[in-house]
Amino acid sequence: MIRISIPGWGDMEIENIVLDLNGTIATDGRIPSEVKEKINSLSNEAKIYLLTADTQGTAGEESSDMDVELLKVSEEDSAEVKLRVMESLDPTRTVVIGNGNNDHLILKEAALGIAVIGDEGLSISAIKNADIVVKTISDALDLFLKPKRLIATLRE
Repeated sequence: MIRISIPGWGDMEIENIVLDLNGTIATDGRIPSEVKEKINSLSNEAKIYLLTADTQGTAGEESSDMDVELLKVSEEDSAEVKLRVMESLDPTRTVVIGNGNNDHLILKEAALGIAVIGDEGLSISAIKNADIVVKTISDALDLFLKPKRLIATLRE
């Protein structure tokens, strides 16, 4: 579990980190080795879920050397399906990191929603529902590997 105390925000106990695949941790379906290393490092402290509609069809291959639970959802109604999956994890202890239109519901309902701009862009609905917006997935993961960054961003 990751515990972070943020002045004015409160104490967070993070048990789960839900990651979108395409556009968030992967570009054109490929996950950089640096991102895999950071995710594997975080998996020692929280359960990591890769929640994806797998647009590029690479999720199984790309996540095979990562300590994550891969959860594929259908491309149809993927926003609502992603929300049901996230709600089953206890949203009050779950961080969501995403970029797509189909991530907007889970970004809003999570204890902390982080939107990633990335090479594939960021949907407006994801921006509107996120608590934090970062440039890259590495920046998002570093918020938990170097939690003083998260405190600096969210404190009141």
